Amino acid sequence: MAIPGKGTRVLTNLNHGGHALSEELFQATPNAEAREDIGRLREVTRNAAIDTASKDDTTPFHYLFENLADRYPTAHLSTTTPEAVVVALKALGSAMIDQDPVDGLNVNAPIPPVFTYWGQFIDHDLTANTDRDKDLSIVDAVFDPEHPNDVIAQLGNLRQPALNLDSLYGDGPAASGQSGAVPYVDGKRFKLGTLTPTTPGGPVRTEPVPPLLGTRDLPRVEAPGTADLPTGTALIGDGRNDENLVVAQLHVAFLHFHNKVVDWVEANDPQPDAPATFERARQLVRWTYQWLVVNQFLPQLVVQEALDAVAANPLFAATSTGTYMPLEFSVAAFRFGHSMVRGAYDWNRNFGRLAGQPDTHASFDLLFAFTGKARPIFLGTGDTLPDNWPVEWDRLVDDPPLFQDRLARKIDTHLASPLNRMVNEGNDPHLAERVRRLLKRLAVRNLLRGYKLGIPTGQAVAAELGVPALTRAQLNSGAGTVLGDALADGGFLDATPLWFYILKEAEIGGGGKLGVVGGRIVAETLRGQIRLDPDSFETAGNGWTPDSGVKDANGNPVRTIADLLRFAGVLV
Repeated sequence: MAIPGKGTRVLTNLNHGGHALSEELFQATPNAEAREDIGRLREVTRNAAIDTASKDDTTPFHYLFENLADRYPTAHLSTTTPEAVVVALKALGSAMIDQDPVDGLNVNAPIPPVFTYWGQFIDHDLTANTDRDKDLSIVDAVFDPEHPNDVIAQLGNLRQPALNLDSLYGDGPAASGQSGAVPYVDGKRFKLGTLTPTTPGGPVRTEPVPPLLGTRDLPRVEAPGTADLPTGTALIGDGRNDENLVVAQLHVAFLHFHNKVVDWVEANDPQPDAPATFERARQLVRWTYQWLVVNQFLPQLVVQEALDAVAANPLFAATSTGTYMPLEFSVAAFRFGHSMVRGAYDWNRNFGRLAGQPDTHASFDLLFAFTGKARPIFLGTGDTLPDNWPVEWDRLVDDPPLFQDRLARKIDTHLASPLNRMVNEGNDPHLAERVRRLLKRLAVRNLLRGYKLGIPTGQAVAAELGVPALTRAQLNSGAGTVLGDALADGGFLDATPLWFYILKEAEIGGGGKLGVVGGRIVAETLRGQIRLDPDSFETAGNGWTPDSGVKDANGNPVRTIADLLRFAGVLV
């Protein structure tokens, strides 16, 4: 488990939507046997390291717009009738979900799908705990929003607020071999997970997917496993990177990339020993990753006006307690990627476009099923990923793509239907049915979490940034009857939840980039973390560029995500 900076940096058992049971729910359970089962579950949760870590063992959350936090609740959703606000937020979240389960062409943005999950990978590198439900619950039928001061006091970040790839490296080679640690094979390179061979025949295509046929899975606990880490559990720095197959395959790509960088260092920049080789390789991997965030990820997804504003007059600065993670980023702005998720992907030769055969795209449900979190759904194939399921990255990174369904969805106020029935969430039989339904509804959870954690409205943030707020007509533009009614009935045309506001701002701009408000929060946070990190490519590297980094066999540097995947050997 995780004590950032003070203990282990491995979050093996952390999942999105992990919720401790509230005292109110426990007391309301009439059946004595059920109460006993719930009591045991609560005791297990209490004993988990993630829930017993003290506030001193975490890094801080704070508000980027302190003036708005100080003005609570005038810059926020109403706190006088929280029950009515909660009902209205649930209605709005439900109205944001596509009614058609199939992605139509009108939902596509000029963004390769890899950016959706590169963003998720960044999120897991920077922040953890805003979706936990130990002290700041959203599962109760009625709850009061928290004052920002109380949120800061209660909520700690289980990650370091830096793009330093702790989610990849864990505690490093020195911890390899310890229970739950990220495994290394020689003090320098990551151990890779093997694939389970599939048996040809039957209704599903079982052609093995190259390249690197033997090592395209995450390293996992081998049989028989333990009570704490059962067979199949991914041995990685953050268990959330095994929650869907896309981000899991991206994590695999980073493992391969590091190993190839070690090879390059040994051949081109020899170090005195294995520890020094590892440190140099990790530095190059981190700097390449950070450079790509600044020079490809942000320009792809943020309007230039916001990037220019951050460069000219950055708002993000460390507090008296050090660098922090802005709540407006982690709870609202950086959740824009949820709207980019497709209901199905052109994944590989077995689950994607097949010449002369019916469409067999990989549904988002399947991409959740073939992970460690849903290991029983592997249908008896084994404890590792079947060899017909690795991604073929060209289908997710080509720009421009060959086909329209090789694009991400627009950044807008409409989410794919699978995000309203998350197959890996809300499955605990000890939870009340009402709670289980809530945990499966991503848009509703996002809106309720923003309200609970005292996130300011979109209008308030726009005013703080000195940009014109969206008008009532703009907020209601393009909304169907259900969505329009939910906005109006909830009073959200005048005071809009920040997450929804940011999505609508992008939608009005065409859905290809975040607008000024959303883009400013995202760019301020990511650029600020790099600027304030003494080990980043900008500070320790003195403006390092990939021209001073690793090169492929033809002498080409890694200047794009596709280049990184090719250097790693997972993209041909």
